[in-house]
Amino acid sequence: MNNDKPGPGAPHSAAGTGKRRPALTRHATGSVSMLLYFLNTAVMFPFFPAIGLLKLLPAARWRALCGRVLDRMATLWISINNLNLKITKRIHWDITEPEGLNSRECYLVIANHRSWADILILQKVFNRKIPFLKFFLKKELIWVPLMGIAWWALDFPFMKRYSGAFLKKFPHLKGKDIEITRKACEKFRHIPVSVMNFVEGTRFTYKKHRGQNSPFANLLRPKAGGMAFVLSTMGGERMKKILNVSICYPDGIHSFWDFLCGEISRVRVHIEELPITAQHLGDYLNNERFREDFQEWVNRLWREKDLRLSEMSL
Repeated sequence: MNNDKPGPGAPHSAAGTGKRRPALTRHATGSVSMLLYFLNTAVMFPFFPAIGLLKLLPAARWRALCGRVLDRMATLWISINNLNLKITKRIHWDITEPEGLNSRECYLVIANHRSWADILILQKVFNRKIPFLKFFLKKELIWVPLMGIAWWALDFPFMKRYSGAFLKKFPHLKGKDIEITRKACEKFRHIPVSVMNFVEGTRFTYKKHRGQNSPFANLLRPKAGGMAFVLSTMGGERMKKILNVSICYPDGIHSFWDFLCGEISRVRVHIEELPITAQHLGDYLNNERFREDFQEWVNRLWREKDLRLSEMSL
């Protein structure tokens, strides 16, 4: 158990006390925090595309070296962001994590998704403990100013999802997203990596929860395909462990701006380490029996996570 508590006399946020700080104070905190994130990103940004272009040279060892340099730069970027988090926020951290996390191993990291703040929290929790987290991103996000080209240089996989209706009209594209996943994972064969997957596929909202008729109290329905494709490409040989992360905001869901303004006073994170076994490896697209078994296993994980989140929210 790792508890990071505010020191004696540290101010508590509105979420923890039921009292809100003056609006000017809140927005000033949020503005300073956002400015610090922007400055850190702006200073580091030019290095990512420059080294990313060098990585295009056709030499495997050279590309691996460039990849390691980029990951270390990203780790430094996260460390500075974590300092921003410490300076501008007063958060009580309640973190349960397994022993023996190793920055030289490969992991599949799965988590529930409540807020954009989840990403900053995951980066804080895992920084320098496991390899740099690589997120699966929607293809459109490559156009995000500054960050899009940095994500490209860092080999974040950009995914193009097709709806069932679209695939009926264009059946030749079936399995294209799987092939993109495989190609992305091929880049990770030469360096340690942590592949991050928000299994719900989107942030939790009560509107989405009702729209899905989700059987879970705290979660949306899981999407098992992304996990299966990563494991079929990297599992067993390179990747041997799954880190199952449950993120809870005991005082309720907040906007990302509220997080920047210091309105979140408590964050609980539970990390469970699971072995990757032969039962998790198979042809998810073409083997119906394996697909059903894998989906049932993921649903069982989600039922356990749902109960855990209910306990964590107390």
